[in-house]
Amino acid sequence: MKTVKLNDRISFGQSAPFVLIAGPCVIESEALAMETAASLQTIADRLGIPFVFKASFDKANRSSIFSKRGPGLEKGLEILSRVKKSFGIPVTSDIHELYQAEAAAEVLDIIQIPAFLCRQTDLLQAAAKTGKAVNVKKGQFLAPWDMKNVIQKLEESGADKILLTERGSTFGYNNLVVDMRSLPGMRGFGYPVVFDATHSVQIPGGNGTSTGGRREFVPYLARAAAAAGIDALFMEVHPDPDRAWSDGPNMVKLNELEEILKPIQEIDGLVKERVTANIL
Repeated sequence: MKTVKLNDRISFGQSAPFVLIAGPCVIESEALAMETAASLQTIADRLGIPFVFKASFDKANRSSIFSKRGPGLEKGLEILSRVKKSFGIPVTSDIHELYQAEAAAEVLDIIQIPAFLCRQTDLLQAAAKTGKAVNVKKGQFLAPWDMKNVIQKLEESGADKILLTERGSTFGYNNLVVDMRSLPGMRGFGYPVVFDATHSVQIPGGNGTSTGGRREFVPYLARAAAAAGIDALFMEVHPDPDRAWSDGPNMVKLNELEEILKPIQEIDGLVKERVTANIL
């Protein structure tokens, strides 16, 4: 499996400890982004976990037209740039339109492709041509093996730093389920895999004009994913999820994150130690 090197400190790969990709769902304010990034960095440093800060500059696929979307491309990238410079940490966000790719690449270390857009050829090509690492969320409507075509689109467009994210599959109306077989399955394509523990507990559209969720199940799914084998763990984290602009019901509370991460880290270390020793 290929190792995706982000910088001198952070690599995604089968023998490396998992990378934490975390932050609030959407940029609500510069103050909240800076506060959350600082706390997350402190936790990650204390545990010795490589860390990438995530927050969206625009949530373009909200359930309701009246839902808050974020500060937009220009202001959002300014805030993410300040986070990056202030704390010396990589940052990521998602793009939804072709024109956003070039501007995003000037700030972001990883360009994220949303699950609903994972098959959009032009968007994948635009992200690939930036030369940045590209993290593609597997669509809720796709089988793991369908991601092979997504990879081919990226590779043919020049991308060689690719991450694949599992975030649950549609299971009837307003529900998702995670098939842990998808993690080794997508790893079999030769690229690192990410488990999105918070979007996997969503109840899409479950609150009528917004998405519901069951954040109490995040630790269980994250531990199971670590046991299956992951290269990164994606979690949306907020100081007060119940007052968050987006995805509050499935986001992890910031003050609970460290205790959630500890057993995941232990499981990840054990699995990778045994893989290295050719026991698994």
